[in-house]
Amino acid sequence: MRAMMYDRLIPLLALFAASCATPTTDPRHLPAGEWQLDPAHASVIWQVRHMGLSWYTGRFDTVDARLDFDPARPEASRLTVHIDPASISTGDPGFDRQLAQDWFHAGRHPQIRFVSERVDTTGENRGRVEGLLFLNGHRAPLVLEVEFNGGLDNVLTGRDTIGFSATATLDRTDFGVGNLPQTVLGHEVRVIVEAEFVRRGAPT
Repeated sequence: MRAMMYDRLIPLLALFAASCATPTTDPRHLPAGEWQLDPAHASVIWQVRHMGLSWYTGRFDTVDARLDFDPARPEASRLTVHIDPASISTGDPGFDRQLAQDWFHAGRHPQIRFVSERVDTTGENRGRVEGLLFLNGHRAPLVLEVEFNGGLDNVLTGRDTIGFSATATLDRTDFGVGNLPQTVLGHEVRVIVEAEFVRRGAPT
């Protein structure tokens, strides 16, 4: 009986400790280095105007990213993101397959890629990441408006972890995505990103 109580108590204590942890944005308390995306705590969501009635929403389920990040020198950061266009998800599997093949041509272009070229600090814990987006055989500049949510030593995983929120806007016609007129499907696409990274080489 006592062993069963301990088995139940330990996870509860871990959850309690995690709930007490507060992320810090103070560079003195955050290590610099290479960081790898934690796909279990990341999302890339997109929205496009549908007939002027709503913002049709979907996401990509398979995302990978690598970040070179020094909290004391954020302008020196470098970010590379890879997305599998075949992992597009709208809640309609049949339509997802159609979008992947007929709109994103995933067979010919099996990877969406973003590579940063410049990082600027725009405010407290905020920045702008400029880079190139490679999509559907095209490339064009893309700007990410980023908020640094902070970092901590995740007591549940024993890993240094940092988190960001980001938004971007792009024109789908710059990348040859979809041939529907703007009255049916808007040209503007909103991108919403939530991402946690774990430090490479940190204890597991």
